[in-house]
Amino acid sequence: MQQILVVDDEVGIRELLSEILHDEGYRVTLAENAGQARAARGQARPDLVLLDIWMPDTDGITLLKEWAAAGQLTMPVVMMSGHGTIDTAVEATKMGAFDFLEKPIALQKLLATVGRALKSGAQQPKPELSLAALGRGAVIAGLRQRLERLAGLRAPLLLTGEPGSGLELCARFLHQPSAPWVAPESYSALAETPLDVLGEAREGTLFIHDVSELTRLEQKGLLLAIGRLDKFNARLICGATRPLPELVAEGGFDSRLYGALAATTLRVPSLREHREDVPDLANLLLSRLVEVKETPPRRFSTAALNALRNYDWPGNLPQLEGVVRSLALGASGSEIGPVEVTRLLEGPPAVATASAGALPLDLPLREARDAFERVYLEHHIAREGGNMSRVAERVGLERTHLYRKLKQLGVKLGRRGEE
Repeated sequence: MQQILVVDDEVGIRELLSEILHDEGYRVTLAENAGQARAARGQARPDLVLLDIWMPDTDGITLLKEWAAAGQLTMPVVMMSGHGTIDTAVEATKMGAFDFLEKPIALQKLLATVGRALKSGAQQPKPELSLAALGRGAVIAGLRQRLERLAGLRAPLLLTGEPGSGLELCARFLHQPSAPWVAPESYSALAETPLDVLGEAREGTLFIHDVSELTRLEQKGLLLAIGRLDKFNARLICGATRPLPELVAEGGFDSRLYGALAATTLRVPSLREHREDVPDLANLLLSRLVEVKETPPRRFSTAALNALRNYDWPGNLPQLEGVVRSLALGASGSEIGPVEVTRLLEGPPAVATASAGALPLDLPLREARDAFERVYLEHHIAREGGNMSRVAERVGLERTHLYRKLKQLGVKLGRRGEE
């Protein structure tokens, strides 16, 4: 049953909307002011919010801005306004509101708008991490400053770091949102039709998740594409999780390609290098799971967050995501404590990143199978240090098929290394 939060300081309007929506089969939560609305939103994400603009404590526009700034505007919000605030309501749609309803609200208009808003909310993609989510400490602040200095450059950029450290997040930070973003899941097109790949990225960004995994033919194609970047007005950003100078010395990487990429290089720190950010990251990842209703409402105790912060995270962000998901699925209560964290992190390698024992057994077969496959692949990705060629070999899948499976399961790990 879909849940609708109604926020209005007029008791008559709250009761009328509640009665109508209940009759239509919706579950309704009522709030008479912004304070109650914040509390309701903090407990669980509603499927839709009907939000009055004019309220005595905090107006609806301010509350909408608060939710947007805090990353909590993950559900459609329909503003409700009197005749005198229509212009304000229209402005609210530019800030992220789905639509607005003018009071007095006509029944058919209400139901039609609610239906469209709920349909829109169901189609919203799962919220993804951004560079800002990596942390607020000095290490990430320094990384952000260095990226900002590189933002205006058009030369190829090489991002180096451990698998899962946040290479793609950095690349997306430099990308203009309105421009094309091309990040091939399979590198074969670089060997076969490199200029077609570059054409897709025209006026935008071509991101190669891990150039250290390219075959010699794929390297040759990428080198050809580099020579045409100006013609297509595209920016090339490449990640590398293995030392390219060593690969060049071993004969596994084209020295000309390395020379073209290495002129502008930026190292991305591992998670253990900014472990002070782990508690906030863990809370964010947990809230995202609750937001999309993958798990019941959960929270970490302070001691549990300290245990997470003190861990070294050899698998970086993917490992942290797997651990948070496993803890959320396997928790016996609403609070996750330090004992559960320690048991998972100090367990055998097979459960260190995602515990199969934490999988719920009361799911439908298809959902249970997807949950197991997600856990299984996360384990092998962490075990192989994010090297997707070795992962594909170990699990017995062709590499392209493996990436397709990861995309299907919503797992962006390994050479992609970020989410």
